[in-house]
Amino acid sequence: MNPVTPLPLREFHQSLGANFAAMNGAEIVADYGDALTEHAALRQTAGVLDLSFRSRLCLTGADRVRFLHGQITNDVKRLRPGEGCYAAIVTAKGKMQSDLNVFALPDELFLDFEPGLTATVTARLEKYLVADDVQVVAVAPHYDLLSVQGPQAEAIVRAVGLFAEIPAREFGSVKITDVTLGEIYLMNQPRLDAGSRRREEADKSPQPVAVRLPTLAARNAGFDLLIPTASLGAVADKLIAAAKSVGGRACGWTAFEIARIEAGIPLFGADMDESNLPLECGIEARAVSYHKGCYIGQEVINRIHSIGHVNRELRGLWLTEEPKLLPANGDKIFHAEKEVGYVTSAVHSPMLNATIALGYVRREANAVGTELRLRTGAGERGAKIAAVPFAK
Repeated sequence: MNPVTPLPLREFHQSLGANFAAMNGAEIVADYGDALTEHAALRQTAGVLDLSFRSRLCLTGADRVRFLHGQITNDVKRLRPGEGCYAAIVTAKGKMQSDLNVFALPDELFLDFEPGLTATVTARLEKYLVADDVQVVAVAPHYDLLSVQGPQAEAIVRAVGLFAEIPAREFGSVKITDVTLGEIYLMNQPRLDAGSRRREEADKSPQPVAVRLPTLAARNAGFDLLIPTASLGAVADKLIAAAKSVGGRACGWTAFEIARIEAGIPLFGADMDESNLPLECGIEARAVSYHKGCYIGQEVINRIHSIGHVNRELRGLWLTEEPKLLPANGDKIFHAEKEVGYVTSAVHSPMLNATIALGYVRREANAVGTELRLRTGAGERGAKIAAVPFAK
């Protein structure tokens, strides 16, 4: 078995009653003993999460913007310092290698993506470096990542008292230099509100995108903090104390995962992988620019967008019959006795008091409201296609 990379704040989390798990070779906090209460905090107030298990790279050098612009699906050249975007990195055939958050910092481009992919993404980028003035630098040895997610996230960040300015727009970022804590970056990153990301893309699109927005998801906010490793514990202490003052708390991955699926946000490694095109995954509106010019994989993606379509798409699934066991990744989906797809993620939602899932369904059977059957290890159950984010 490959060793699991421990969290830098493992002892700190242990003191809070943490239970640990592993994800793609990285240690994560699963919960602090009460995942349902943690989920309620994410939905109603806010939760503080340690995301230091995620992969982190920086691109430096004079050619960094031009180079990355030619590697990913979104428009990097339009970003000014303090701005960012969501994107995918794909093969020449248009297949996903990773999704990633990109932040234009004053002297570098910061890339944040799922754990266990640092070597893959680094190798992919360095493959196309020829005479470019670009350096791919690992960030994890020096900086770690905390996150505050939920309706009261901004109030918590303000209460910490470190930031004179709070970035108002999604993917906005600011930097402070504290004499004790060092250089800290604050990034507007609502990780549980796909609705806000789709709204922003709809505002910029010449053909507005219709989006259904439930009340709860629309209120979600979120901020990430990129912190020097030596200062991580001190900042975590401040954030958790501020969260408790408004009824929030430290939260683990189990609670976040429930809220993620409720929001209909796909996770690379679970709901999308190397077999998928971005256009299948429900991320096209916020991850793909059709006006940016050339990048690796552009020809395939633009051709499908312009003259074709994908045969399957990620959809929300609402189970109309409660299962004895949660559907598993790969469980088959049927429509009129014909196999039309498979499940990727599933969870019992406390917010909805129902079992919900994400999965790929073929075009002929993936309209909202379509009745389906799931065949699981615990038997067959009814389901229907639901709009995401899920709402009562």
